[in-house]
Amino acid sequence: MKAPLLVVLLAPAYLLSQPARDTCVECHSALDGAYQKPVALIKTDVHTANGLGCVDCHGGDRTSDDPSEAMNRAKGFIGKPARTAIPKLCSRCHSDPDFMRRFRPQQRVDQFELYQTSVHGKRLATGDDTVATCIDCHSVHDIRPVKDALAPVHPLRLPETCARCHADKAKMAKYGIPTSQFDDYRTSVHWNALEKRGDLSAPNCASCHGNHGAKPPEVESVAAVCGSCHVLFAQFYEKSVHQPVFSAASGGGGCIVCHSNHAIHMPSTAMLVGANAICSQCHEAGTSGAKAAVQMAQWIDGLDSALKRSEAVLSSADKYGMEVSEPQVRLIDGRENLVKARLTMHGFKTEEMRKPIEAGMAIANETRRAGEAALREKDVRRIGLAVSVFFIAITIAAIWFLIRRLEAGGVALPGTSASE
Repeated sequence: MKAPLLVVLLAPAYLLSQPARDTCVECHSALDGAYQKPVALIKTDVHTANGLGCVDCHGGDRTSDDPSEAMNRAKGFIGKPARTAIPKLCSRCHSDPDFMRRFRPQQRVDQFELYQTSVHGKRLATGDDTVATCIDCHSVHDIRPVKDALAPVHPLRLPETCARCHADKAKMAKYGIPTSQFDDYRTSVHWNALEKRGDLSAPNCASCHGNHGAKPPEVESVAAVCGSCHVLFAQFYEKSVHQPVFSAASGGGGCIVCHSNHAIHMPSTAMLVGANAICSQCHEAGTSGAKAAVQMAQWIDGLDSALKRSEAVLSSADKYGMEVSEPQVRLIDGRENLVKARLTMHGFKTEEMRKPIEAGMAIANETRRAGEAALREKDVRRIGLAVSVFFIAITIAAIWFLIRRLEAGGVALPGTSASE
């Protein structure tokens, strides 16, 4: 009698511990094709992992086996939401701090508000249902956390996600937007850092355009966007003679005048002088601007070459086992001065740039001389070693001949008898 009674007493607790029925999943699991696909996808969905189900987005009654009741619009069933309604639908939860705090206390709740300020949101408000909504970036039934490497909004995958629309010529045609951004970006130093070096902090589309509030930076804000990472460069640029000129330029300005926007390549002095120099597009040969560009290029190339020569000499000395650790550490200061020179160049004041150039050249010459002295010392040591080996060899040979003479004369060596 005790066992059945125990079962009766424990039954309510046992039943409460079981997951609630979800007839949506049960029914769609038994269907084929597109109707079954969502059930397979939700297995990796972040909402499913947090206990949310189909009815939380689609409405209805997941406890009923009767399709007419489960999908009863009187019970809130909306079926497949219209594209134009999706952002507001997602915001029912994602804009509610009390609700989101139960799952992600640190989660921002202003995504919908930001989306409404974006180019996408503004166009959607006019009835344009081809613009990007939440599901175009985050997916639909298999939404993953941003940090998940398989999430379409993960830093490594985000450029490709944006390109699904922005590299589509047919889709962009009616907006008059170019479609080369993704191809250009994949030639840039930013893409190289992100994709090849795995630096997740490297800029992607959202870094410059924003994510939910995405929009192109205005002309006057381009330097501020770039300056959010390149802080010191932006500070020098703001004080330069180019800042007011570039900001007033039509069609774009700021950093992109010289560096472009999506196809940002590794800067070099070829931007200052040469056949493809950026400076020559505005400054004619012989003008003060052109002369300044030539001077800056010569300084940078000269310091870079001097540091490389010093590094080669020190590396050679180190290979021979000479003690050159101190000048090698000192060479780091020379490299820092080269960086400072490239930095101050954005202020376009040659007198400011001269300071780090001269300091760097002094270090390059000092460390090169230290390396050359170490190599000379190496040669002296080698000569000394050779002389020592020579005299040792002569001594050994003399001893050997002496022994042979003594043996030939019948003189007994110490420890031996004459008969031996």
